[in-house]
Amino acid sequence: MTKDTKKEILAAIDRPLRIGTRQSPLAMAQATMVANALLSIHGWRPDQVELVPMIASGDKIQDRALADIGGKALWTKELDRALGNGEIDCAVHSMKDVETIRPGEFILAAMLERADVHDRLIGADSIDALAERAVVGTASPRRKAQLLRQRNDLDIRLIRGNVQARLKKIEDGEYDATLLAAAGLKRLDMDDVGAEISNEIMLPAPAQGAIGVEVRSEDSHVRRLMHAISSTNTFRAVTAERLFLEQLTADCHSPVAAMATVDGATIHLRAEILLPDGSQFVDGKSSFDTGDVSAPGILADTLLGQASAELKAVFGR
Repeated sequence: MTKDTKKEILAAIDRPLRIGTRQSPLAMAQATMVANALLSIHGWRPDQVELVPMIASGDKIQDRALADIGGKALWTKELDRALGNGEIDCAVHSMKDVETIRPGEFILAAMLERADVHDRLIGADSIDALAERAVVGTASPRRKAQLLRQRNDLDIRLIRGNVQARLKKIEDGEYDATLLAAAGLKRLDMDDVGAEISNEIMLPAPAQGAIGVEVRSEDSHVRRLMHAISSTNTFRAVTAERLFLEQLTADCHSPVAAMATVDGATIHLRAEILLPDGSQFVDGKSSFDTGDVSAPGILADTLLGQASAELKAVFGR
């Protein structure tokens, strides 16, 4: 981006850029990463950005699974309202928490370089090391299904709350173990917490480890600002995973895993779908050109075509 272009963009914003975020410690850390990236790439002063924290509905309800009370929209609707009303200029999201179908008035303008996609197990050195019938807390249907596939004796129970709250529940003995995303732990300077679980054992959730920035579709100035901090390869990989998810018409009840990597002009996508109890799964992979937006959906249809009637029913087929 040239100096003249930067001046043109900045001239359109005569106040601090307002960055909307949930107010959890992890969400604030992620929004700060976006702010710092903007300060660095555009040469701004710290007072040229402003974080605008808000409480999401998903943060308010801690005793039920999100799938039972509104799904992923509970993480985004307050930010959507603020962005649509012009209260903020952009919204920062953990991409794995963003619905695949979004309002047309918004557009994903950037994704930061993706972080570690692994899950980490807190409470034991490995899944095999967990005690028989150990109580493991998770709110993720994917993690539950993958755990039960490995160990069907485990007692999987709902756990909610932010990272710190979940770790406290392990410390207090309410649960024997839990699983957390490595990326979130690292962003909270807790990258030494827990044991890494191989992707061969637990393929991650679609878009895990990715931070996205959403803006109003008609706001070309802010879109250009965000484009400057976006990682092309992360955007391509996460888009492929989300297209796979969209074709499945999966919801928060659906155990789905997907991970894409980019090698030059080629995307390699691995994915799996599972029964909630882990007793059945179908996995597969596909390699395709970065410009091929149909290939992720074709892989989804292929996996569904190989699935049993029971597994298809999980995805409304």
